[in-house]
Amino acid sequence: MPSRSVQEIVDIVIDFLAEHQDRQSHDVYEELAARGQDLPVDSVLIMEILARIEQHFEVSVPADAEAGRSLRSVWAFAETVYDTMQAKEHMQ
Repeated sequence: MPSRSVQEIVDIVIDFLAEHQDRQSHDVYEELAARGQDLPVDSVLIMEILARIEQHFEVSVPADAEAGRSLRSVWAFAETVYDTMQAKEHMQ
């Protein structure tokens, strides 16, 4: 699997959030960006798409304190997914 950038992961997370809410990706991004540069998001929304993200990127995000904190923003979540992907690549 080719390595992805954090920005690419953010874009996919936004797309999944938009699809889940039956909205346009641009509208979801603008709403989250208005809350802050880290794109703060309701952790329940992230949890609702977590399985899709894990399946899409073929990773399993660890259920630890760091991952729990990452559920507070799209950027932090994307960084956790990215770090998980990098760790998986290094193990192979």
